[in-house]
Amino acid sequence: RIKMDIKIVTIKTHSQGQLGWLAMINDEIVGHIFMEEQKDKKLKFLDAWVSEKYRRKGVYKSLWNTRWQYVKDNYEGWTAYAWCKPMSLPLLIEKGFSKGDTCVYVEKLIEDEKISRQHSL
Repeated sequence: RIKMDIKIVTIKTHSQGQLGWLAMINDEIVGHIFMEEQKDKKLKFLDAWVSEKYRRKGVYKSLWNTRWQYVKDNYEGWTAYAWCKPMSLPLLIEKGFSKGDTCVYVEKLIEDEKISRQHSL
């Protein structure tokens, strides 16, 4: 297995209190991870993404660990929380997060209900 040289770059969005990190390999962006500062000293860990061809190569863990170290260094006394997929849960539990209630994904196509009713008459 070849060791990848993963470079992590911090980005400040200057909007909505968000902060993110980009993972780069050979000057190509291969992943990102974000968080959001919220009121009452809360940090919401937001989505992460890793390019399909770079998954299972340590990119996600590098991004997560970089964000986690930044949080530990800069947000003492704050509470971090996240909504995560089952595959991400072991890492959060490993870092000391406690598991809350299960959340189920739902979706609905937004459409003009008047048109929908006319078609169903």
